[in-house]
Amino acid sequence: MCGRFALTATPDQTAALLGLAELEQFPARYNIAPTQPVLMALSGPPRMPGSNLPDRQAMLVRWGLIPAWVKDTGEFPLLFNARSEGAAGKASFKAAMRHRRALVPASGFYEWQQSGNGKKGQPYWIRPRNGGLVAFAGLVETYAEPGGSEMDTGAILTVNANADIAHIHDRSPVVIAPEDFARWLDCRALEPRDVADLLRPAQPDFFEAVPVSDLVNKVANTGPEIQDRGIVGPEPEKVRRQKPGADDSQMTLF
Repeated sequence: MCGRFALTATPDQTAALLGLAELEQFPARYNIAPTQPVLMALSGPPRMPGSNLPDRQAMLVRWGLIPAWVKDTGEFPLLFNARSEGAAGKASFKAAMRHRRALVPASGFYEWQQSGNGKKGQPYWIRPRNGGLVAFAGLVETYAEPGGSEMDTGAILTVNANADIAHIHDRSPVVIAPEDFARWLDCRALEPRDVADLLRPAQPDFFEAVPVSDLVNKVANTGPEIQDRGIVGPEPEKVRRQKPGADDSQMTLF
């Protein structure tokens, strides 16, 4: 899954990756979390004659997709990820898969090593081994609220993690290669089945995983220090209250 990611590149670098004319200025974001606004790029109106840029447009969406048919958002789960294997047939995602496929620019994402006790384990900052930006596969849905206002919402598609990071978590975001941007975004001519081959794990050695401290666990921590290399140590053992007169030097099974 992907529950946190970062976008620390400049607007110019991000626009260059996505093939956009320009982007408004925005600060580096080190700890993007669900329900926050995220930048996505979609296919836009046909380009003007003589333009050498793709027909793409940028938009800010709430990270957490809400299908158009939802009546009560308070009782609907937060869909910030969509499993790519079944998204085209799932009621929550099939309309977006057909009509509103998107790219989500990112510098990398965070994942927590799976543990058997239900708690978050060691966090990792997972980034392209060669640096730079990547684009995750995204979906966009515009939700009309009962009062009449509209809200653009979105989700990130996930796939089985490749062998490099599967020991951390079994899922990871779908990465769309730049040469496949046009195919993925072309919802006019290409149906979900025509781009299903793009929903695959990243190539071997694409990612590297850097252990970081648990500062990333708190959404309020938004500075670059959350990406500093660090190890989360084991939780300290609880101190057992001794009975009066107990001998510290004696071992006990209880």
